[in-house]
Amino acid sequence: MKKNFGVKNWMFPMPVLMIGSYNEDGTPNMMNAAWGGITLEDQITICIDNEHKTWANIAARKAFTVAFGTADTVKACDYLGIVSGKEVADKVAKSGLTAAKSEHVDAPVMAELPLVLECKLVSMNEENCNVVGQIVNCAIEESVLTDGKPDVAKMKPLCFDTSRHVYRLMGDVVAKAFSCGKALK
Repeated sequence: MKKNFGVKNWMFPMPVLMIGSYNEDGTPNMMNAAWGGITLEDQITICIDNEHKTWANIAARKAFTVAFGTADTVKACDYLGIVSGKEVADKVAKSGLTAAKSEHVDAPVMAELPLVLECKLVSMNEENCNVVGQIVNCAIEESVLTDGKPDVAKMKPLCFDTSRHVYRLMGDVVAKAFSCGKALK
């Protein structure tokens, strides 16, 4: 029997999205955001409250990066989610992450985060806080590739458990997609 909980935002897995932008003075900024995902083959939509520093940064520069928090960077990623860029001028430096300029957009890339989507701004909607970006490049650290493709086991991406407010690791492989269901044909 299922128990009803009413309206909850419990969706699993929820990636730990690390949104990179530049402040007006050019210092790198990054925030931790859980609500987002791929919405078209080359677009990502992220919910960012328009009171966040990141909202203003993206509006000004028309670009942002999206990296994924990892087990190896969990403390830095959590810090970047609990400290406001309005209160700490260079919170990326304090996090211990190393920022470099993206080759494709006007936004920072963090060396320690192995996969990054570099995005041009498509739209911002203040009513629902949606920021839509067109992915112009996906850069992946070679050390997390296996046979030329991203290896999740090497990356160790975090998932945010919205019901328990904890970070979890993405789990084990349980079956081959677009294949295991063929047994039911």
